[in-house]
Amino acid sequence: MYTFDYQRPANAAAAAAALQGDARYLAGGQSLVQAMKLRLSSSERLVDLGGIAELKGIRLEGGAVVIGAMSTHASVAASAEVRKTIPALAELAGGIADPMVRNMGTLGGSIANADPAADYPAGVLGLAATIKTNQRSIAADDFFKGLYETALKPGELITAVSFPPAQRAAYVKYKQPASRFALVGVFVAQTAGGVRVAVTGAASSVFRCKPLEDALARSFTPEAAKAVKLSADGLNADLHGSAAYRAVMISVMASRAVAAALAR
Repeated sequence: MYTFDYQRPANAAAAAAALQGDARYLAGGQSLVQAMKLRLSSSERLVDLGGIAELKGIRLEGGAVVIGAMSTHASVAASAEVRKTIPALAELAGGIADPMVRNMGTLGGSIANADPAADYPAGVLGLAATIKTNQRSIAADDFFKGLYETALKPGELITAVSFPPAQRAAYVKYKQPASRFALVGVFVAQTAGGVRVAVTGAASSVFRCKPLEDALARSFTPEAAKAVKLSADGLNADLHGSAAYRAVMISVMASRAVAAALAR
């Protein structure tokens, strides 16, 4: 690991002020610290957000569930507000990695990192959430831009994410056995704006799947989802599966997610 300066500000304003030059925010550290240990990433300064109380907590606001950016996966999974209002999101959080990661990793850190196989991006996009920063609000549809790329500007700090409730929702993933990252994960939601289907693990970034959305808008059934034949163009191919395999698995996981949503 390369040497770096470490700061732990007490509030969001101080954190933003500390992010000068070659500096990065440190949330749960479950991705960044590991990359730094392997010398795949380096920064002159890390600004630790762990001591900022205003970035933590879960509350109901105007019918939506607002989750502080520094809320851990474990706290989201255990939250009574989340479990009652959006149980699919609580289940998603409870299925991330292992207990150690769930007790350290954070919502804000996960979506800012935008790992192409992470679970939270599917929930954020599938539920049409709004990402709140210290500068603005960003719609989920505008947030994820590509491989580890988001709409965040240099120095912009995620403060919370607002999740509107869904009529029905569920997340199902086919996971890599060791890491529990999604080889293919699908979040399906019936929302006030229609059916949304978000896919993670299958491409360079989370994405909405319009063919599945159209099919499920006509018939919100497992059979309708499974019948959709998707193109493999642009999908990942690696030692875990070909692009064609992932194309098929998207429909299969979507079918299972619909069945889970209908069973609630």
